[in-house]
Amino acid sequence: MGLRSVIAAVALSLFLVSLAWVWAGLWLRLAWLPRGVWPEGTLLALAALTTLLSLARQLPGQNVLLAGTLIVFASGAAESLNAVTGIPLGPCIFTEQAGRQVFYVVPWTVPLLWMVSLLNSRGVARLVLRPWRQMRNYGFWLLGLTVMLAMLLDLGLQPFAIKVMHYWSWLPTRLPTNWYGAPWVSFLGRGVTMLLLMAFVTPMLLNKKPVTPLPEYQPLVVWSAINVLFFTGAVVGRLWAAAVLTGLGTLLTVGLALWESRRPKLTSSPSSS
Repeated sequence: MGLRSVIAAVALSLFLVSLAWVWAGLWLRLAWLPRGVWPEGTLLALAALTTLLSLARQLPGQNVLLAGTLIVFASGAAESLNAVTGIPLGPCIFTEQAGRQVFYVVPWTVPLLWMVSLLNSRGVARLVLRPWRQMRNYGFWLLGLTVMLAMLLDLGLQPFAIKVMHYWSWLPTRLPTNWYGAPWVSFLGRGVTMLLLMAFVTPMLLNKKPVTPLPEYQPLVVWSAINVLFFTGAVVGRLWAAAVLTGLGTLLTVGLALWESRRPKLTSSPSSS
């Protein structure tokens, strides 16, 4: 095992320990566990670290750092514009529970969450589509599935952030329904923004090596672990629709990723990932 793999394994272990800490405070409601923003902030920071280190095992470090930085700043700019104008995600108000604000009006945790969501969703999508890596339209399928998995994560995040942790709230819109307070237009705006972001940073994440790399399961661990946290919050908050959606979506995705990642490739036409 190389040095990069050892460092990535240590970072993943720290992330899982932090996740267990936050999960215990949420599920067991242990009074002796500290309260405040820092446990969840530490968890998010470790999630970002293990995400970047996992990618750095497959790609040049400068590519990984550049892609992560661009996602953070572009999503921060989009969230800042939205906080001021309500466009493109809808009118949202952040609370102190979400962390100290940067980008003038957006907590530092929000753009970091975008990066963790998108890069790990892409890693999971690569596992699901592994048998089709050599197909001509693989890149488009990868882009679309990445956004779909990130949106599934967001459907679990919104009830968790709004009803359980009180990180932010949404102002009413003209639409008659919403998802636990989050307007449906916010999901549309987020999906389009994610699609544009990933289309822009994908060239930095292409593996130019001619040899097919081994399956990388660390993104699946991070993606599913975050979903487990959202599922737990939905159960604790008795948000049953969110619990069912997050639970079933996570189980189906993990099962499909594990199954497809072990299948042989289906074609031999050139492509890259």
